[in-house]
Amino acid sequence: MKKTVATFREAKNNNEKLTMVTSYDYSMAKLVDGAGIDGILVGDSLGMVTLGYDDTLSVTVDDMVHHTKAVSRGAKNALIVADLPFLSYHVNTEETIRNAGRLIQEGHAHAVKLEGGYDVLDKVEAIVKAQIPVMGHIGLTPQSINAFGGFKVQGKNKKQIQKLIDDARYLEDAGAFAIVLECIPEEVSKIISEKVSIPTIGIGAGKYCDGQILVVNDMLGMYSDFVPKFVKQYRNLKEDIDGAIKNYIKEVKDSSFPEKKHTFKIDPEIINEFK
Repeated sequence: MKKTVATFREAKNNNEKLTMVTSYDYSMAKLVDGAGIDGILVGDSLGMVTLGYDDTLSVTVDDMVHHTKAVSRGAKNALIVADLPFLSYHVNTEETIRNAGRLIQEGHAHAVKLEGGYDVLDKVEAIVKAQIPVMGHIGLTPQSINAFGGFKVQGKNKKQIQKLIDDARYLEDAGAFAIVLECIPEEVSKIISEKVSIPTIGIGAGKYCDGQILVVNDMLGMYSDFVPKFVKQYRNLKEDIDGAIKNYIKEVKDSSFPEKKHTFKIDPEIINEFK
């Protein structure tokens, strides 16, 4: 069944957990959509996962449109949310609406996500007024990595906790349909989830959120150099892929691949004329 913004709201009301993954291309989107995922985030984390950058700050709106297009072609039932990247909603409201509109009109996303609370309320309200659904994002916001001084857990003192609660309420009042809570102590996420009527989607925020999201490459174990604390690896595809590629190399070099069943035939009489 096609998932929508209304579906997410209903899930919260019915105490049904929501499932999301972050994905960036047609093939993976088709796989996770077929498995029944509720939502796919085309995250600006593609800068690190797909494009090889050190952080998300170099990702452009063009990058996001390109990858969102690919995901939208692969996913037919999941709600597709696309990130507004760094500096795409910081200059002025007109530019913010234009960039959000591109992700919907060109990328075929169903909603956009942006980071921040009180400081971006005017942008959230403007995007919602333009008939574009908005997902909020508070806690550890990767676009603010330089301001935070690195990837650090948020909400560990009274001032930070109160700000997170306030920001969540502000985002709800501004019209956001859901909020991502990233790298927040579980007890804090529980309080926030109880104080807002819109779904909270956790990543490193504990089990009391209304849903969870992980980068699909992380949960499938496609990397081994760094695994975030909050990631559960449901498979170890790195080992599987590594083994498969090494086996392919071996078989090509010893001529055991391709076999007869992998080749096309021709009438021997025709080919004999060329010998």
